[in-house]
Amino acid sequence: MCHLQLRTLVFVAWVLGYIAFLLSVRRMWTGKYVRSPLVRSLFTNMVTESEAAAAETQEWYRCCPDMLGESLRPLFIQSHLDSDTKAFLKSSVEKSGWMFTQLYHSFVSTVLSPVVSRTSINGFLGRGSMFVFSADQFQQLLQIGPDWRAERLLDLGAGDGGVTEVMGAHFREVYATEVSVPMKWHLQRRNYKLLGIDEWQQTGLQYDVISCLNLLDRCDDPLHLLWDIRRSLVPKTGRLILAAVLPFQPYVEIGGKWERPKEHLIIKGTTWEEQATALSNEVFRRAGFEVEAVTRLPYLCEGDMYNDYYVLDDAVFVLKASEESEESAQ
Repeated sequence: MCHLQLRTLVFVAWVLGYIAFLLSVRRMWTGKYVRSPLVRSLFTNMVTESEAAAAETQEWYRCCPDMLGESLRPLFIQSHLDSDTKAFLKSSVEKSGWMFTQLYHSFVSTVLSPVVSRTSINGFLGRGSMFVFSADQFQQLLQIGPDWRAERLLDLGAGDGGVTEVMGAHFREVYATEVSVPMKWHLQRRNYKLLGIDEWQQTGLQYDVISCLNLLDRCDDPLHLLWDIRRSLVPKTGRLILAAVLPFQPYVEIGGKWERPKEHLIIKGTTWEEQATALSNEVFRRAGFEVEAVTRLPYLCEGDMYNDYYVLDDAVFVLKASEESEESAQ
């Protein structure tokens, strides 16, 4: 009995010590992440944070078209920070200020991360929602209006379905795939039709749009994935909307570990423009696609107690099957 009580006391002491450590680290964090509205306001006046934030968000969308390949240059669409993106950022900042929620999330993540994938942890906690594009940006990329409707959408690796919802308003049927069980629960609550990751290619269904958002660098066989997508699109009119984080750094998440994929795509170039061009010329063409449109967007993720949000650079492409690949398929 005494031994059990001692173990309980040690565990409680460890939890309290862990929380105290997180709080101390949190206090030492830079003024950029101060949570108190009053203190943040004062700090903003001192260091003109708003100007720095404006410069940062402008950088998210910056592209030098002259540095793109000759065939890609006329297809580039300039995107901007819009109201939907601002609303996501505002929500992320507010959530990062929920101190006790963030402490709980940090504790659970620390305990589970050695054996559970980060995606599943986020799904279980209901955090870490992603933002790739707004409704207006999606419509601009596909060159459609707000009232445009089609039959089927397939969102591969849909996560919690937040981005799926942006696209799904334009389709009568919405299908999705996801590996993480907790994320599948979120998709089922949204009433999306779930397909297995080895099932969607075999159903015989063809889709007006397939989305593959930030998945190419997180799968074992990216070229095979692209070939399967091309075969599953409605001939002639079907489109693939694909987002890839640049610089391209492929890893596969297995449990709590990151491992190299079986097929490692090497994307040449060091700048965003060079790598976007290399994807178009060396990967998409090899898979039987040609680019219809491309833009640069921030890949945003809700933050935690240390950061208001996280951001990566995305290249977002609209792809169609090349004429040669469609002829060979017939």
